[in-house]
Amino acid sequence: MFSSSPADAPLVREPAHAPVAHVVRDGIVEGVHHGSVVVLDPGGKATLRIGDTEAAFYPRSAIKPVQAVAMVRAGLPLEGELLSLAAASHSGEERHLAGARRILELAGLTEDHLRNVPDMPFDPAVRDAWVRAGRLPSRLAQNCSGKHAAMLYTCALNGWPLETYLDPAHPLQQAVAEIVEDLTGQRVARVSVDGCGAPLFAVSLHGLARATARIVTAAPGTPEARVADAMREHAEMASGSGRDVAALMRAVPGLLSKDGFEGVQVAALPDGRALAVKIADGANRARVPVTAAALTRAGVDPELLKGFEGEPLLGGGREVGRVRPVPLLESPAGAARA
Repeated sequence: MFSSSPADAPLVREPAHAPVAHVVRDGIVEGVHHGSVVVLDPGGKATLRIGDTEAAFYPRSAIKPVQAVAMVRAGLPLEGELLSLAAASHSGEERHLAGARRILELAGLTEDHLRNVPDMPFDPAVRDAWVRAGRLPSRLAQNCSGKHAAMLYTCALNGWPLETYLDPAHPLQQAVAEIVEDLTGQRVARVSVDGCGAPLFAVSLHGLARATARIVTAAPGTPEARVADAMREHAEMASGSGRDVAALMRAVPGLLSKDGFEGVQVAALPDGRALAVKIADGANRARVPVTAAALTRAGVDPELLKGFEGEPLLGGGREVGRVRPVPLLESPAGAARA
């Protein structure tokens, strides 16, 4: 069993989030999104902190690259599109379903072996087409099916039990927890269950950014580098057509990024610059511009981030404002603070 010594774990407390985005309509702030942001330089030093970056929180699907690294370390032989899918929160497009089926076939298994929660496809357009066709929720359509198929494949390769692969005490999940602690550099503070049914490990926002930086800076051919390369080269398999996180990886050369439910996003550049974002109310309309602003603070050319500036606000059918990052994020002169 992995250790979760409180002395080495993030503190379990109510996070002291701070304003990170303003809803601005014709020059008036009519809403505020709170959250936390951390930006790391290539040496791992925090150059910007907003809110509470050290409290324990659940990273949701933003932890999937770490889970994928753990599976590759345990012998998962996937590469390219299928490895990207193993770290995916996919949209439920046919290529995603076909990829998950292929992973199961490689393991000698079928959809019936999956233990994730049946669901409709994540992408609204794909989901609407699914409903029009009279199709019902399925485990394969659920956005984490690639990860679950890869988990089963990893178990089959190691001779581990298949039925109980989601149990936190299962050898697979113990291996995942070990790699979470290795890459974040901190003990897991608490274990819960993610929406798909997989164990979910609480770490800090700072630790999550550190883990992502370690993945992108790993030596070529290592499990970390294999995961990073697969996700960057096949961004649509890790998310979906039209998804903002795939567009962001296409826009910024060498960028690895992953989003997660409840307003979480991580991103890291090949030299180790990294960031992690948590929007307290889970709003995507704040997550996207805050992540873009944090990337600018990390030194990314703002020209590359056009299109990620913030969701427009409409009045009478015309744009009258936007969701904007707070001035501290937009100002390169802003000092780091806890």
